[in-house]
Amino acid sequence: MPAKSLPEILRRERLALISTDTFTLVPVTLHRVRFRDRRSVAEVATALSRDPRIASAQANHVYALVGEAMPALAGAQYVVGKLRLKEAHASATGKDVTVAVIDSDIDLGHPSLQGAVADRFDALDGGKPAAAHPHGTAIAGIVGARAQLASAAPEASLLAVRAFSGETRAGAQGTTLHVLRALDWSGRKSARVVNMSFAGPWDAALSEFLAAGTGRGVVYVAAGGNAGPASPPLFPAADPNVIAVTATDAEDRLFPAANRGSHLCVAAPGVDILVAAPNGGYGLLSGTSMAAAQVSGVVALMLQARPGLKPVEVRAALTRSARDLGPSGPDREFGAGFADAEGAVRSLKAPTAITEPTGPVPAGASATPISANSQP
Repeated sequence: MPAKSLPEILRRERLALISTDTFTLVPVTLHRVRFRDRRSVAEVATALSRDPRIASAQANHVYALVGEAMPALAGAQYVVGKLRLKEAHASATGKDVTVAVIDSDIDLGHPSLQGAVADRFDALDGGKPAAAHPHGTAIAGIVGARAQLASAAPEASLLAVRAFSGETRAGAQGTTLHVLRALDWSGRKSARVVNMSFAGPWDAALSEFLAAGTGRGVVYVAAGGNAGPASPPLFPAADPNVIAVTATDAEDRLFPAANRGSHLCVAAPGVDILVAAPNGGYGLLSGTSMAAAQVSGVVALMLQARPGLKPVEVRAALTRSARDLGPSGPDREFGAGFADAEGAVRSLKAPTAITEPTGPVPAGASATPISANSQP
């Protein structure tokens, strides 16, 4: 869209420009706008889409972090034995692998995270400095904590990417634009793994960014969601370019609130997980968020062992080495089964049969979409 056309379009559609972002992961410039009349977001998007100068128009969707707080402190870290982390760490610890954690703000001063975070980025829209948040701190620790807290990839290099604010009434939330900024920055920082412990609706722009990053060798891991067995598939987990993870407990039972679906890849510990908490504390959290972080760490181990692995090869090794749970073979509750860190690393020595992800993968193209917000 010619820059001179934007003011005329905004006046015609009675819109106010909030921000303009130009991305590199997908070569696109996105204008975020606000309207205050009684029209719906769908009506505004449809009106904008009729203008040939606008490549696309969509809602600025809201995503939420997917974890549940627990009151007590665990006596042991059962995930170490369940994932066979000690055995896996004999040959790989995540060294020289960069993992982006797209989440709420992280307590960088936590003893277990000292030396773990290489860089940080705030994808939100400014405002007062954020306080460390329980969810982001927990997820970072599960992926790559040091010191006394065990983690899946204790020598991985973490990127702390704040895309979720913990200050909303509905809990920690972020929007399409915040996530796109986070993905774009992570790509520029050469992250090999991106952990996305959040869930929400399907989004065309998000899908396009995930396809572009996958094409560049980035492995995306996401929480399957905590909306229960009746929920439709949630995104980004249900995107074909994402490794979707569900959660189990110490007895290999499925987390009751976990989403189900054929898109699930593997299961990992996600119930009563001992985690780092703000202000140097520790606590318990449960949810598919925790399970996704475990698998992101396992992927970091795999990429240290074989740096040239493609995302589709990572998926194949994870599923090939998984320990079957539930009905025989892949199923809608556990995916291919329980993730095995040692087995996944060891399986990389075996021949790999791979298939490409199925489903629509939008082609990256230069465009100028507009994202509409109905709220101030």
